[in-house]
Amino acid sequence: MYLLIYGSAALALVTALIFAKKVLSHPIVGTPEEVRKFKEISGAIQEGALAFLSAEYKYVAYFCLAFSLIIYFALGHTNEGLNAGLYSSIAFLAGAFTSTIAAFLGMSIATKANVRTTIAARTGLAAAFEVAFSAGAVMGFGLCGLAIFGMLSICLLYTHLIANPLVAMEMVAGFGLGGSTVALFGRVGGGIFTKAADVGADLVGKVEAGIPEDDPRNPAVIADNVGDNVGDIAGMGADLFGSLAEATCAALVIGASAAAVVNYLPALYYPLLVSAIGVPVCLLTTFFAKVGENAASVEKTLKHQMLISTVVMTIAVYFLSQWALLDSFTLNEMIISRNGIMIALLSGLWGGLIIGYATEYYTSHSYQPVRKIADASQTGAATNIIYGISCGYQSVVIPALIVAFVVFLSWSNAGMYGIAMAAIGMISTIAVGLTIDAYGPVSDNAGGIAEMCGLEKVVRQRTDILDAAGNTTAAIGKGFAIGSAVLTGLALFAAFLTRSNITTLNLLSPTVFAGLLAGTVLPMLFTALTMRAVGSAAFAMIEEVRHQFRTIKGIMTGEGRPDYRRCVAISTRAALKEMIAPGILVLASPLVFGVCFGSEALAGMLAGSLAVGLVTAIASSNAGGAWDNAKKYIETGVYGGKGSETHKAAVIGDTVGDPLKDTSGPSLNILMKLMAILSLVFAPFIQSAHAWLLAALGF
Repeated sequence: MYLLIYGSAALALVTALIFAKKVLSHPIVGTPEEVRKFKEISGAIQEGALAFLSAEYKYVAYFCLAFSLIIYFALGHTNEGLNAGLYSSIAFLAGAFTSTIAAFLGMSIATKANVRTTIAARTGLAAAFEVAFSAGAVMGFGLCGLAIFGMLSICLLYTHLIANPLVAMEMVAGFGLGGSTVALFGRVGGGIFTKAADVGADLVGKVEAGIPEDDPRNPAVIADNVGDNVGDIAGMGADLFGSLAEATCAALVIGASAAAVVNYLPALYYPLLVSAIGVPVCLLTTFFAKVGENAASVEKTLKHQMLISTVVMTIAVYFLSQWALLDSFTLNEMIISRNGIMIALLSGLWGGLIIGYATEYYTSHSYQPVRKIADASQTGAATNIIYGISCGYQSVVIPALIVAFVVFLSWSNAGMYGIAMAAIGMISTIAVGLTIDAYGPVSDNAGGIAEMCGLEKVVRQRTDILDAAGNTTAAIGKGFAIGSAVLTGLALFAAFLTRSNITTLNLLSPTVFAGLLAGTVLPMLFTALTMRAVGSAAFAMIEEVRHQFRTIKGIMTGEGRPDYRRCVAISTRAALKEMIAPGILVLASPLVFGVCFGSEALAGMLAGSLAVGLVTAIASSNAGGAWDNAKKYIETGVYGGKGSETHKAAVIGDTVGDPLKDTSGPSLNILMKLMAILSLVFAPFIQSAHAWLLAALGF
């Protein structure tokens, strides 16, 4: 069993290495002047991305070290003499370190693949797709390999050192907390960076100056391309790493509370076995990633990646379950069968696919919702925004109902353990999901490089086809990440109840209901803080771009050179400053609320934040994706095409949607998961501190 899991991790890492070599095997070719421009522009993007991540993760490292000390002293020793604080803090640092490595891995290859995708687009659409897809696969498989290897290693170490398997798995939960903490800064900080640059570049460049998107005369254009990498690749990677680690931790904690599971190791490690078997399934799926030279084949191929991986994974799960699972066992007085666990897992797996297709319907310009937004743009930006908001709200219905159905089905068949397995099922094909998601920013960067280097129009047309499909796959990826975040949050919520010895929650209890209402506020406040952060950072960027247009002689004729580095520096400073308030909100809320009002009130708060976080995140993400692709649809030539009044209205709508789809919406994933994993890890501290507080107040 251990060899199977480690072998799967090794296969994932070797696959990532092979895809990386495949990307780098494409030479940077052209005329001497073209090669100079290729290297200069791609080098500037790579330098900016590395500079931001290095600055951001330096502060993340300081924070993680400080927070590990808080964990150490807060948890301390248990009644049995176990140093829970030490074990949890070590697991926390291990998770944070592994997540950081995964983020840098994906970002480094993406910044090398963008220019190679541009050059390949001169040959044809299929060649460009192959490079971009291979770059995405490096992130997808590399992250899976690191996560599986890290999780099994920490599990084996702790079960060897700690006699009680349940206590050992509770200590392992710190690994998920570390991954999610890094994801908080990666998602929020990267989202603020990318949208500050994007909004500044769009409003001043396209709307005010009337120059094309990714025009080299725009000082914010390099910062915009940098943002695609640090937000949508490094940030998304850290987010899904957190989901995988946290869902696995939740399932391990819940499963270890059943004596029969503890005594049969394949059943105990079944959550890791599912993730492990997903690697060869996803690798097999990539062999079907072939496109032709027509635009429709790109989006069709990416959709088929999701479907094929889901079908093959269904078959693999059946045979894995027959070998690894017990016929039945008792957990919290509920008899759980092998078939019940399989139903829970497969409901999450297929639920994720349906959420992906529903997201595609509301965000792709191949369908009516986005085309209606484009049509509404003919009467101005106001109607474009009205239709976009409507589309975002309506798009919530199917995913929310699917999540509700998955929760009902998995809970009915396997209790709290079923919820955790549904979450793992939804992210069991994460290698493919992250591959098609990371493919998008690479394609977007490729189009920007083609524009900045002044290449022939057919190159930009091909990269735009890849980018339009990438916008849809990015939206699908965000919908997939949100759905898995909710299920992961629910699984962690169930594990928190298990660790806190809470068997039922009474919604008629004033304490629980008050907590529920308090929880509904948090996603809204978090969204407000992140939106305001983007607005504040974008204001500084807009002023800088306007200043350079005014003061640099010959900038509009191409004779003057914009100061790209200054714009990158502005986005970096703004992101590092503005991510503090949302970060404090997420990290402090569960601890303060739990200590003040108790574990049951905290459970109510977690439930409220999950419910509101789900609908807010999906509405925000899908509205932004719909606005973006409505603009892309107009740029194909309908309603006057680029430069028309309809296009200008769509650009404004897209600018409004940018922080919703790339900052606030995706960042809510972290809020839902991080508050739940914090509550799980700090459950003993919350209970003891609350009891001490009550005694001190005389209650």
